[in-house]
Amino acid sequence: MRTDAFALRHIGPRENDLQHMFKTIGVESIDQLIYETLPDDIRLKAPLNLEPAMTEYEYANHIQQLGNKNKIYRSYIGLGYHPAIVPAPIQRNIFENPGWYTAYTPYQAEIAQGRLEALLNYQTTVIELTGMEIANASLLDESTAAAEAMALLFDVRTRDKKKSNANKFFVSEEILPQTLSVLQTRSTPIGVELIIGNHETFEFGNDFFGAILQYPGKYGQVYDYAAFISKAKENEIKIAVAADILSLVKLTSPGEMGADVVVGTTQRFGIPMGYGGPHAAFFATKEEYKRSMPGRIIGVTVDANGNRALRMALQTREQHIKREKATSNICTAQVLLAVMAGMYAVYHGPQGLGYIADKVHRSATTTAGALSKMGITQTNTSFFDTILVKADAAKVKAAAEKKEINFYYVDNDTVSISFNETTSTKDVNDILAVFAEATGTTAETVSALGDVNTIPASLNRTSTFLTHDVFNKYHSETAIMRYIKKLERLDLALNHSMISLGSCTMKLNAASEMLPLSMPNWNNLHPFAPLEQAQGYQAMLKKLEEQLNVITGFAGTTLQPNSGAQGEYAGLMVIRAYHQSRGDHHRNIALIPASAHGTNPATATMAGMQVVVTKTSENGNIDVEDLRAKAIQYKDNLACLMVTYPSTHGVYEASIIEITKMIHENGGQVYMDGANMNAQVGLTNPATIGADVCHLNLHKTFAIPHGGGGPGVGPICVAEHLVPFLPTNPVIPTGGSTAITAISAAPWGSALVCLISYGYITMLGEEGLKSSTQHAILNANYIKERLSGHFDTLYSGEMGRAAHEMIIECRPFKANGIEVTDIAKRLMDYGFHAPTVSFPVAGTLMIEPTESENLEELDRFCDAMISIRKEIEEATADDKNNVLKNSPHTLAMLTTDNWDLPYTREKAAFPMEYLHENKFWPGVRRVDDAYGDRNLVCSCAPIEAYMEN
Repeated sequence: MRTDAFALRHIGPRENDLQHMFKTIGVESIDQLIYETLPDDIRLKAPLNLEPAMTEYEYANHIQQLGNKNKIYRSYIGLGYHPAIVPAPIQRNIFENPGWYTAYTPYQAEIAQGRLEALLNYQTTVIELTGMEIANASLLDESTAAAEAMALLFDVRTRDKKKSNANKFFVSEEILPQTLSVLQTRSTPIGVELIIGNHETFEFGNDFFGAILQYPGKYGQVYDYAAFISKAKENEIKIAVAADILSLVKLTSPGEMGADVVVGTTQRFGIPMGYGGPHAAFFATKEEYKRSMPGRIIGVTVDANGNRALRMALQTREQHIKREKATSNICTAQVLLAVMAGMYAVYHGPQGLGYIADKVHRSATTTAGALSKMGITQTNTSFFDTILVKADAAKVKAAAEKKEINFYYVDNDTVSISFNETTSTKDVNDILAVFAEATGTTAETVSALGDVNTIPASLNRTSTFLTHDVFNKYHSETAIMRYIKKLERLDLALNHSMISLGSCTMKLNAASEMLPLSMPNWNNLHPFAPLEQAQGYQAMLKKLEEQLNVITGFAGTTLQPNSGAQGEYAGLMVIRAYHQSRGDHHRNIALIPASAHGTNPATATMAGMQVVVTKTSENGNIDVEDLRAKAIQYKDNLACLMVTYPSTHGVYEASIIEITKMIHENGGQVYMDGANMNAQVGLTNPATIGADVCHLNLHKTFAIPHGGGGPGVGPICVAEHLVPFLPTNPVIPTGGSTAITAISAAPWGSALVCLISYGYITMLGEEGLKSSTQHAILNANYIKERLSGHFDTLYSGEMGRAAHEMIIECRPFKANGIEVTDIAKRLMDYGFHAPTVSFPVAGTLMIEPTESENLEELDRFCDAMISIRKEIEEATADDKNNVLKNSPHTLAMLTTDNWDLPYTREKAAFPMEYLHENKFWPGVRRVDDAYGDRNLVCSCAPIEAYMEN
């Protein structure tokens, strides 16, 4: 046994377990199982051409040496990214803690109360600093959040008959360049015309529905937008403001000015720059727009006992419900980063944030004053953290780089300097020395920061914020450590038990993959730093792209999309650009099977395509004849097919090559949804099945953790003919020769967490990757056979095998009065998170164990499911007071003096022996979703605020 082989640690089943598993399944070997599972015509003919696997120790040395090629200069570049101090107790207890980073999206609220409270704190922080009424639990980055704001305002314009046909959107020339690029990408397909101009001189016409402003402006000038917003309101035009969240500690909030939507990033609330991400974007708006707001909202409700409980609110807004009627395809948030940013606000409190904001402002004003004394002009008349200096940019750059300092060079004679919470008086003096050398003057010396305030009285913040108790009591390290631990204990994550979510691939997030994220030479780099300072990153990202090309069989990759849904969108936009390059502007039909993820039709709509749904046959596969008929019917306008492989039903469809061929014969391209790539790597690939583009969920197949609902990374890999259209970035060009505009804010998206997938592939190598896929299929089929006779599997392949996941039938249990939700909640009492509930088929569970789970855990899960099946048999249709209907059972229930339920406490909480030694207690009883939606509260309000009238 090679104890230094990473695959040994990543893959769960041991060698001596395999014969038992084979016998249970009814095969002689894993090769026989794969033969009976995977169609022969899509099998790879040769091993993946990847370098030999590194050991964990070799990889640790390799990534340290690679990281040393990054030059971490002091960064004053700004443009939405700033060095930030990550408080050590937050780094150690959240960022580096699998109890936080391995949790799933909090769809099962009863076992996610800790994360939900942390997100409620985040929402409260955003609401109070922006002056808005409602906020969501984070979006992907500031630029995509701005695009979502535009889409929301475009959607709600139809409520005003005078504006129902308006299609122009004003964009201030002060907007960040990367945000403008994303707005350009997102506006064209949905019919929005961007008008870029000066907000001080612009005059609105009747054909405008909205506008977006930057606060402060991209180079630091602070504008009083009250008059502009008032004029817009007179013209019935709605306003979005992209705001710097730290500046809002000192500046009048956009909400007080009359803004309708406020967006931005919380990166500078204790999140490292990470060469572009991940960072939690914020999105706040008015309550009247709650049904149109993208992303997840955490709301307050009550549980079965009437006690306060939290859960995700208004879920019918989500694209999985609305599908092609959705205005957003947002599926992943940035939960882990939002939790950190919210905890930063909790740790510092309003006074601490005030101190930090004052220090940043004083650093800027002190430097501006000293430069003035040196005869150097600073042109911003009012600013928070950024000054605009007139000097020879080339000379300044040469002098700055000698001191390992980066500024942003606007043009040949203008330098932008953005200050941050790490800036010290020594840093200020070094900056002054740079300008002295560049201009041939004598440097001023600063001994302490001054107390000048350049913010006009009309913009000085007077309203209070973060007055709730949670922001005013956890300011010592002991206090914050215990608060974080208290919340962690309320959450079930992978460090407790298997999370067998179909389609979501909750596999091991290995410590050796995660450790580099804490290294300063990886996490402190600005995304717009000069490329020569980012050679470690460039080498890693280039290598990861090459690895993904090999795995998918494609020719090119972009890592820019920072979620799976963004990857879908990027893929369709590249297909769109390809058709247009050939003069086929009319190709706008997207064929999508009925079983597809809800993000697929939502994404197609966002990309300006018309969705045509194709049928699914009784065995769960694509109805090939219906697809053929529709491909022929729409051949003149066919843009693409969106297909998931293996299918969403957990089956390798044998007709996939026939399907892709018929799409090509009718002029379309094939987009493959990579949600189930976990069942392809090393065995087959998208190029082999005939796809032209695929997105990959690096937060699924390639081991980036879900983080309680995000971060995600969704790169796309494309065939040779689509490579020219891969997206670029306006600050640091990327992508193809005729690239589409930006998909997300940073050139390489959430670059920091790409280290995880790079480590995963590098340490597994070809053999380990293939073995991982084989064991994912093995584990799924083992569960399928162990549950056989207790639960029916809804779909299987031609030889009766599942792929890496399966759907089990739960609808017949309604005869016993039991719904699939009851099974999901009862699993909590057994110490498990439920599999995927009612997707893609209502009333079912979709189970995916992944390759990382060992035999003992698989058996424990199967034993729990079989025990629950016996409990179902004991229930009757008219019995609403049984162990399933009352689940989950909390510690408070079990320790009450009175127990009047018709079963024992032992059966309620300890139905199996293993629970006596390792019991997870749900934080609340079953939550009341409808109550919370009727009485929406999404901030830390007092209990009176959500009492039903």
